[in-house]
Amino acid sequence: MKNLLLLIGLLPYFYIAQVDPIKNVDSSTYHFKKAMLLSACLPGAGQAYNSKKMINGKKNAYWKVPIIYAGLGATGYFLISNQIMKNQLKQEYTLRQSGGGSQDWAQYDDQAVLSIYQQYLDWRDLSILAFGAVYFIQIIDAGIESHFINFDVSNNLTLSVDPTLMNLKSPGFSLKMTFR
Repeated sequence: MKNLLLLIGLLPYFYIAQVDPIKNVDSSTYHFKKAMLLSACLPGAGQAYNSKKMINGKKNAYWKVPIIYAGLGATGYFLISNQIMKNQLKQEYTLRQSGGGSQDWAQYDDQAVLSIYQQYLDWRDLSILAFGAVYFIQIIDAGIESHFINFDVSNNLTLSVDPTLMNLKSPGFSLKMTFR
């Protein structure tokens, strides 16, 4: 199982290793794959890569890295705390079945302990899903943002909407786009 997970984790690396960025006509594909691979290996690394590669001094993705780690940290915290509580409740129930029990859960009967156990089990599963969602969203974000590495946001691009008279009778708007 461990080897299968390692193989799945390295598949994107082997695919990107086959791409020659010098011969590749579309460098945005190269940046896209590299940013996503970096984010998959180290959360936030794709956002840092995109910030470094931005043209015209548009380095605006660094602010996402603390948010990524806050999301991963919060979901990881809830995952661990729910797992600990689930294990404590499981141990309490098995102790009660053998005739013992602890004072921590004395006010709850066996059915209540099972109900609370199931609640923490569900919360633990949701924490796993939330952790995975934060992890995959940051990978997707790095990939999407990498498409804007070569995006021109200079002042040479303008869009203006002006009022006008159409056929000298009816009012309207004119849309004017300028590319310099």
